Amino acid sequence: MCQKTISMCQGKGSLSHNNRAFAAKNIDSSRTADNITFVHQNLRDAYDILFSDAVERYNVRQKRNDRRIPDYFHHLFSREPSASVITGTNKQKSFYEDLVQIGTKDDTGVGTPDSEIVVACLREYMEGFSERNPNFYVFNAVMHLDEATPHLHIDYIPVGHFDRGLDTRNAMAKALEEMGHGKGANAINRWRLAEWEVLHQICIAHGIEISEPKKSRGYSYTVEEYGKHQDEIRRLNEEKEQALSERDEARAELDKAAKKKIKLDEIEGIEAKESMFGKKVTLSKEDYDKLSDTAKKYVAMVKTSKKLKSEHDTAVQERDKLKTQLSAVSSELAAYKKAEKKKALFTREKLNKEAKRISREDELSRKLKKAEAFISACGLSSDFQQFRYNSTSRKNVLE
Repeated sequence: MCQKTISMCQGKGSLSHNNRAFAAKNIDSSRTADNITFVHQNLRDAYDILFSDAVERYNVRQKRNDRRIPDYFHHLFSREPSASVITGTNKQKSFYEDLVQIGTKDDTGVGTPDSEIVVACLREYMEGFSERNPNFYVFNAVMHLDEATPHLHIDYIPVGHFDRGLDTRNAMAKALEEMGHGKGANAINRWRLAEWEVLHQICIAHGIEISEPKKSRGYSYTVEEYGKHQDEIRRLNEEKEQALSERDEARAELDKAAKKKIKLDEIEGIEAKESMFGKKVTLSKEDYDKLSDTAKKYVAMVKTSKKLKSEHDTAVQERDKLKTQLSAVSSELAAYKKAEKKKALFTREKLNKEAKRISREDELSRKLKKAEAFISACGLSSDFQQFRYNSTSRKNVLE
């Protein structure tokens, strides 16, 4: 078994993609039944379980009705839950997603013997996730086996506890602090490094050797460097895939709407009779209801088609934007690798040169000691000292 890498990054978060509400182009639908679902819970239900009691306690203490919270999710995001991540005005997210993968499609493709071991590792990692991270409430977790490489999508809500105001909230920073990863912007990196090490040990126990991603020939990234550069590329790749998935989803809905045919033959079959009031016509109530219902459906279909076309165009624009960002980050990483390689070569050449100089000096010192020992053995030490003195004096005079 060859060495493998561990990939951990934050996903964009699309429950429709994770739960296969639609089939993207990179999915083998014949293998979708092989996917492993660990948790599948409605986001609204998850919020009710986590925060309804805290909201009730908070509302009881409020004397003014306008300070009470009727619905916590709507209070944060001003809308109902959806299958995609919603970001609030304070950059708070409705839920968070992490993607976890071992190996690549080249060394751990689905169906290979290595992939079966990787599936066991990912299963063990997922089964211990909630126990290791009690402040991350997992409401959806799936292992995908219908794509090129086995990988996990873990969707969770971070839960923090407070002394003032609402005592239980959606709070990533507080959740990380309560789980012992400290404060500040690097808390999430400390948490991810801890999770990386957990999966690393699981892989070792299953006989998988995990290698650090290579930085340049003969050198390796540290975990921190890997998280800073390679993880950024993976994140952008994932966002691009999500944009493509959402585009495919919009296309599927658009095709579905386009297939809805208005029953024109029924409309043409309606008999219109002239009324006694000039050029107006009369219809039976049944025919009128049928015509009205068909017209409403047509208007709704047109609106839906326009909306889906707009969403499709937005997804394409976002995809192109992500491609540009990915290209920029890849160029930056390439420049970084080149600079590191040059730096390493310079340091190596300098060290080799210094080592040769020291070796040469050591050799001359050994020869001098041997010469002094020979002169002493011949009883010529005083003559040698006089010779050195005279040589030094002549040198000083010449200078």
